[in-house]
Amino acid sequence: MAAETQAMAAEITEKAAATEPLRTMISIITPCYNEEGNVDACAAEVARVMRDDLPDYDYEHLFCDNASTDSTVAKLRVLAANDPHIKVIVNSRNVGPFRNVANGMKAVSGDMVIPMIPADIQDPPSVVPEMVAKMTDQIDVVYGIRENRKDPLHLAIARSAYYWILKASGRATPPAHSGEFMLLRKELAQAINAVDDSHPYIRGLVAQTNPRSDVVKYAWGERVVGKSRNSLGDLFDQALNGIITTARTPIRWAMLLGIIGALAGIIAAIVIVIIFLVTDQHVVQGMPTLIVGMFLFGGVQLFFIGLIGEYVVSIHSSVRPGPPMIERERINF
Repeated sequence: MAAETQAMAAEITEKAAATEPLRTMISIITPCYNEEGNVDACAAEVARVMRDDLPDYDYEHLFCDNASTDSTVAKLRVLAANDPHIKVIVNSRNVGPFRNVANGMKAVSGDMVIPMIPADIQDPPSVVPEMVAKMTDQIDVVYGIRENRKDPLHLAIARSAYYWILKASGRATPPAHSGEFMLLRKELAQAINAVDDSHPYIRGLVAQTNPRSDVVKYAWGERVVGKSRNSLGDLFDQALNGIITTARTPIRWAMLLGIIGALAGIIAAIVIVIIFLVTDQHVVQGMPTLIVGMFLFGGVQLFFIGLIGEYVVSIHSSVRPGPPMIERERINF
């Protein structure tokens, strides 16, 4: 009788599970590199938000480790062992934040995807419920817009100039001061995953799909533990990658600048000749013309060649990609 009772109870449980509607799953990706001081707090805050503010949703939190050299991976193993919502991918080498996130997007299975919540949670998980609330049937992506950034003056000017260049390109571009902290529909995430790009600029790829979008503005938090792994050179490289992959007009601007420079050089030469013919001032013949021409045309040519070089490097990376990205370990998959 006891065996029959247990069998009946199991059957009832199976039927109840079969009739219970599946909950919408949100996939959250956190790239990390040497973030041993932040991964515990990040996982705890995501779990708190999902438990308290979004109890009707299921979730998976994927940490993508970029070959950390500290105890980050060891801490992630402990987190994954204690929480089935947490998954981990450990890369064999550091492939950069964007490529790391893109690989994570291919590994998740949620109905909605957040490409990046950083380990230092400067983009706060507490904003996610507001994003979910704005994700209606008429919306494909909800962008997070960072406000009140306490950047140094030179960085603030550089960011504003960067977004102005993107907007002036005339193509679909991400909103100013947005990042990879956004909420995507699964279909849009799959479309981004289908793009074969060795250096994916995710927010630009999302914008180029011309999605139906909304925004959530939030205060960008300060990093509490450790320091950012993004140096000024890394930020410049990411910005340049965004411009090259998103905007085609810079190469045309360079051509226009070359034409303007050539005209300016011709005008300067004519003025110098006129001054030499109508005045008695004695100067070393040819020197003014040489100086003007050398600096003007040299600067224009160097700028033009450098810009072409960036496009060539981008093409070369696509035609002959570097070593493949290898995952050393997957946990909780």
